[in-house]
Amino acid sequence: MERLLARPTSVRPARHGEGPVWDEKDGDLIWVDIAAGEVRWGRVDPNGGVRDVAMRPVGEPVGAVTPTTSPGWLLAAAGGFRHLAPDGTVSVLLDLDGEGGGRTRMNDAACDRAGRFFAGTMGLHEEPGVGSLYRVDLDGTVSTALSGLTISNGIGWSPDDDVLYLADSGTRTVTAFDYDVDLGTLGESRVLLRFDDDEPGTPDGLTVDRLGHLWIAMWGAGEVRRYSSAGALEEVVDVWASQTSSCAFAGPSLDILVVSTSTEGLPDRERAAQPDAGRLFSTRLDDVRGVPAFPYRGPLRGLTQV
Repeated sequence: MERLLARPTSVRPARHGEGPVWDEKDGDLIWVDIAAGEVRWGRVDPNGGVRDVAMRPVGEPVGAVTPTTSPGWLLAAAGGFRHLAPDGTVSVLLDLDGEGGGRTRMNDAACDRAGRFFAGTMGLHEEPGVGSLYRVDLDGTVSTALSGLTISNGIGWSPDDDVLYLADSGTRTVTAFDYDVDLGTLGESRVLLRFDDDEPGTPDGLTVDRLGHLWIAMWGAGEVRRYSSAGALEEVVDVWASQTSSCAFAGPSLDILVVSTSTEGLPDRERAAQPDAGRLFSTRLDDVRGVPAFPYRGPLRGLTQV
């Protein structure tokens, strides 16, 4: 099994970096700092380096950001959805009802090929079963796609859009759901990966390449692991930061794997031993290409929960 190495980039370290997304339209890498409540932008060079371009404060924990076909960006933040305008103004689009009695917050999110936004929640104290996966449809309606989760995390689709992959960090699983991209609905499910409690690393954010392999950031292990669609481990990318939180393919050719990391909760001794924790890490891959990130195609006002 091949092992690769991702190296730290020059961006300012985040407290809890998450959810890198390549914005193909603007040629930017965007990601969030959950703990600092920030959305950040960077530029990627051909060798995989990333430099800071801009930052916008959100004022509350922000779990994920996605490009849109309208001006601005859609955020999964705090207990619902927000619009971040190009001038930095943040507007509340919807606070979700029934969100665990205030015991949950928004976490990882992604758009399907049709432009629907799927965003998950997690218990503030990681309570089992209080998390959900929500779907923001193209008409602005928000519905529950899945409930009974603990820490809804990485979301990705197979290249032909007939499978949705979802990581639940609380149950240490990655589940594959049959997916209808025309309707945006989940069908039969099967647990693709289940990690034992004594195994290092917990599945966090993930992405899928053009051949259908899953690349999963393993929180606590300092790794991104590549699995086949059948669940076979094929490759490992080592990261010099133990809290690897998510990953994405970036750059015009989608051949650069970018990995977000976190310092949140690291003991002082481990923090000193990991001076680049919180930065983005990257590695250029010669024989792998990612799938483009799709923008949200629905409205950025008038969201309604059904």
